[in-house]
This record gives sequence, C-alpha cells and structure tokens, in this order.
Amino acid sequence: MKTKILSLFMILGILVTSCDLTEEPYGFYSEDNFYKTPQDAEASLMFAYNALTFIEYSRGIFYIGELASEICDVKADEGYGSQQLNNWTADASNETLTYFFKYCYIAINRSNAVIDNVVNSNFDASIKNRLLGEAYFLRAYNYFNLARVFGLVPIQKNMVKSISQTSPHMAKNLDELYDFIIADLKEAENLLEINQRVGRADKVAAQALLAKVHLTIASSKESGVPQYTEMTAAVDKMYEEAAAWSRKVLYDQSHYALDNNLLHIYDVDAPNGPEHIFIMSGDRTGLNEGNYSKIGMMFHPWVDGVPFYIKNPDNSFTYATNGWEVFQATTAFYNTFAETDKRKNDLLTTQVYNANGDVVGSLGGKVKYPFTRKYVDPQFIGQKSSAKPYLIRFSEVALIYAEAAGPSAEGYEWVNKIRNRAGLGDLAPGLPVADFRDAVVQERAWELAFEGQRLYDLRRKAMVLDKDPRAIAAGITEAQAAFYPIPQMEVDLNVNVSN
Repeated sequence: MKTKILSLFMILGILVTSCDLTEEPYGFYSEDNFYKTPQDAEASLMFAYNALTFIEYSRGIFYIGELASEICDVKADEGYGSQQLNNWTADASNETLTYFFKYCYIAINRSNAVIDNVVNSNFDASIKNRLLGEAYFLRAYNYFNLARVFGLVPIQKNMVKSISQTSPHMAKNLDELYDFIIADLKEAENLLEINQRVGRADKVAAQALLAKVHLTIASSKESGVPQYTEMTAAVDKMYEEAAAWSRKVLYDQSHYALDNNLLHIYDVDAPNGPEHIFIMSGDRTGLNEGNYSKIGMMFHPWVDGVPFYIKNPDNSFTYATNGWEVFQATTAFYNTFAETDKRKNDLLTTQVYNANGDVVGSLGGKVKYPFTRKYVDPQFIGQKSSAKPYLIRFSEVALIYAEAAGPSAEGYEWVNKIRNRAGLGDLAPGLPVADFRDAVVQERAWELAFEGQRLYDLRRKAMVLDKDPRAIAAGITEAQAAFYPIPQMEVDLNVNVSN
C-alpha cells in the first residue's frame, strides 16, 4: 500500500512530521499544531469514527455481509461487483471488496494516530483513558472485520508517517492477528467506563466484541475453517472465553438489556435504546451522505417511485420512503420463519398502502419481495434518513452467550428469551451440544437478518454450501468460500502482501 495510501492519508490529514513540503495540505496536522489539548485529540478520535460512515464502508456492511447468503438476493441490474458477490464469483478485482479493505485501513490509521499521540500525553487520566480506549476498540473492530472478510491481512500498528511504513508486514498466521485484536479489546475494556453514546464505543462494547471474537475463533476452528485450524487456540477455551465475556454484558451491568418491543429496537429516533451497544451515527439533517443515510432505500421496493405507508401490528400506519430494491429478501428465507414469529409478521412487510389506507402494492406485484422495516424512517427528508447500521446489539450478545455456553440452563434461558420475545415457544429441550449450537445459529439468522451478519455465521460454521445454492452453482469449495482474496491493488502495492 505504497504511494496510494501515503497520498491518501496526506489528503485526509493523517500524516505527521517528517514531511518536507513547501505548503501544507488543507487539514494537515503535525505535532506542532495539533494534539495540544484534549479537544484536539477528541476531534482526531471523531475523525477515526467518521471512517465508518463512508458509504463504501457502511454499504459494504450489507453488500458483503448479506448478499453472499441465503437470506438476501440483489436486484438484477445492480453493479457487476455486487453480482459477483451475490453469485460467489468475486475475485481480487472486486470493487466493493477493494473499497472495504481500504476504508478499514483508513479507520485503523486514524485510530493509530490517536493512540500514538495520546498515549504519552499529559491529559487528565479519565479523558486520556477514554480517548485511548475508544481508539483501541476502533482499531480492533476494523481488524476483526478484515479478518472475517479476508483472513490474513497486513498489521499496521502505528500511524503512517513515511513511505517506509506503507508496506506493513502480513500477519504470519491468525494467532498473530487475533492476539493483536484481543489485546486491543482487553486494553479498551480496561480503560473504558459504561457510557452509552450514539456512534461511540464503551466498556460494554469492548466486552461484547471480545465475546464475538472468541466465538468466531472457537466455532471456526471447530468447523475446520482454513487458517483457523492452524491456530494454537483451543476450541473449548475459546468457547469459555466467549461465554465469560458475554456473561459480563448480560449480568454485570444494568444499562443495556433486551428491548421487549421489537419495533422500538428499530425506531431510528431511539438509537440509544437498551439494545444498542454499538450503533453507527447518522442523522437525516446531515449535509452529506454518511452524515445522513440512504440505507432504507437499499432495502425498500420501488412501488412507482413514490413513498408509501406500512401497516403496524396495532393497525396504525407508518410513513416510509420508496426504495431502489437493491437488497431483496429471498422467498426461501422468508419461508423459514414460523407463522407466529413476530420477526416475520412485524419486521417483514409484504404490502404497502397509501394515505387512505388502501393497498397500493402487494407481494408478487409492486412489492417484489418481503422487505425489512428495520431501516424505516418516517421523518425522512427526500432521500435522507436517520437509519443506521446496527453494529452490536444486546440480542446478539445473548445469542453469543447461548451458543458458547451450550445447552446449559442459562444457555437455554437466553435463547428462549429471544424466542419468547418473538412470540415463539421454547427451544426443544435436551439437545446435544452440536445440535443446540446449530439451533442458536439459526436463531441468529432470524434475529439478525439484514444487519450484515449472516455471511460470517455461514463461514465460521463452514456451511456456505449447505445454505446458499449459488455457492454450489459457482463450483467453489467450502474452503474457497471461507475468505475473499485481498484486493489486487493492495497486492500490487505492498510487497509483503499476497493471496
């Protein structure tokens, strides 16, 4: 990642020192004019968070996490790169993967900038701990995303200051990569307090991500996923760690909890609800996409190109923008829900209405597919909404605990809380460990549908070919489905990177 990344970071104001320029680029910060106060460091931390809101990153959550799964299809005339992902033919030239890789590293480098400059500062201890804790979390979060998408990737541990630092070494194995991720998250967990803020991470977010990371290692190695099988980490130990960290979230704090109202979870004006451990920022009043969101339009049907109304469970109506029909729920997935499942009846929609309450579109007609209402913003402004990606929810942590703990009394308790909230009865008692864990993963499919999670579950359980017939049609193996190739541009520019 040589000249391209160096010039990019200069433009974005990341580089500091060792630059012999006659004129500083706009936004350039150096040790002489920045990080003088906690406010400076706070601005730099927000700059790191801001990398997540680039549309190539935020939309990539869904293009990558949902399309290559049985849950979701893509509209026929969507871009070629999306078709590649949808049909399991994506290669190292895929544009979506290239952008996602790039913006993960932009977020990492911005996090490194905060860490490198704050770690030796004389800021008040509480402020310093929070700044560092959030930066460590962000760095780990992005490396975890890279690991799940690409497997082994380069590790850049410090802020890029010179060309010599733009070719970081490739992680020699997943042990090295995950040790780095886990160390960052433990440092974040130690430094941070419980402090829920929209778009920001706190102590509970670090605990939740630690649980998710350990579960990924445990189930991937147990399932024989390439690269994970070579890890020295013991499967049982990783499940124990996943259970221990998720248990902290479930039992050792009182701020976050299950929301008993499914629709309230996805109320865009309640992003600080009890479920939202880590949620992306975004508001309909923003000036540029990224500050506001168009995610709802990616999921909603076209319906003559005009907004419509959705009927609520209490027979009232909610106004919603029309959409572009990009992400389309598959009929096969829709039919896996039990008829009484509220996640089907309350959160998936097959009819739309006008202001008079008349049906103006039904499934099979103007509504081509059942669509999620998780990203509905009734107060949308044109194409601008406050819909946000849900990055870590309390419900997911409950299911992480259940899967990790296995068919214990508490494991059953938490998966049944999720099921009961959805209007379902308890999971069948007395299941063997493997069957129980498979049932929890299926519960995740229903609970976390359209939140950018499904591909990673299929990969860590080595069941891509079992669930997605498009992977079989593509002629790939389960091992080939485990990771996407590192973008060719990065291979060409970094001598330390290869596929």
